Amino acid sequence: MANPIILDGKKLSGEIEENLKLRVEKIKEKNGDKTPILATILVGNDPASATYVKMKGNACIRVGIEPRKIELSQETTTEQLLSKIDELNADENVFGILLQHPAPLQIDERAAFDRIALEKDVDGVTSLGFGKMSMGEKVFGSATPSGIMRLLEHYKIDLAGKNAVVVGRSAILGKPAAMMLLNKNATITICHSQSKNLPEIIKNADIIIGAVGKPKLIKGEWIKDGAIVVDAGYHPAEKCGDIDLENCAERSFAYTPVPGGVGPMTIAMLMEQSVVSAEKYWGEH
Repeated sequence: MANPIILDGKKLSGEIEENLKLRVEKIKEKNGDKTPILATILVGNDPASATYVKMKGNACIRVGIEPRKIELSQETTTEQLLSKIDELNADENVFGILLQHPAPLQIDERAAFDRIALEKDVDGVTSLGFGKMSMGEKVFGSATPSGIMRLLEHYKIDLAGKNAVVVGRSAILGKPAAMMLLNKNATITICHSQSKNLPEIIKNADIIIGAVGKPKLIKGEWIKDGAIVVDAGYHPAEKCGDIDLENCAERSFAYTPVPGGVGPMTIAMLMEQSVVSAEKYWGEH
């Protein structure tokens, strides 16, 4: 078998960021040096969430967007959070709003996500955005699945007619990934914690997306030779993703490394969608 294609998200995300820098410069030139703002809301003190927010802030700076970090206490109520989102929806200099997941348990996270104005939903988390995306309408998609799709497109991976298995059904990863693949004419199976015969289902997959959040849940020997392997998980303590890549990467047609595959693309899509939002608004005013 020929050497597998390494789906290098780090390299592609760098190219995307270089392009976005030029686009942000144009926005500033047209609008008296005004800088587009991406607002990130962090509720509580989850250290992993704080790290992700910092990474996104650094990416903003790299492309020329202003990161606005809003930190709310662990005791914040849903009403207080909704009020803050309303304030950001009304701010004409804020072009993207990101609510870092997970929020503390007392927060109605779905209500908070759905309060974000559709045109500022650059992370693709609203129910309305999901519905429109599923129907093939032009809308900001969930950042991680959008990053996966961009990576597959960049490497000219043909999806039409392929059997794609998505392991995971979260509202911001598994479900939107399945709909995006369906819109590209793949045949979709979604698996989850209640699925029976997971190894058998995966053995028939031309494309496997690991999005379940459990280290190496998907075993390398389950994956057939020549499959396209996309690992959307990352577990820093175990230094691995959701798929046992060591035992299938070399047999695959293409695979995402962990780290350096899907992760950088998530942030690149968040940046790109924020820039598109600013271009849409300032292009019309």
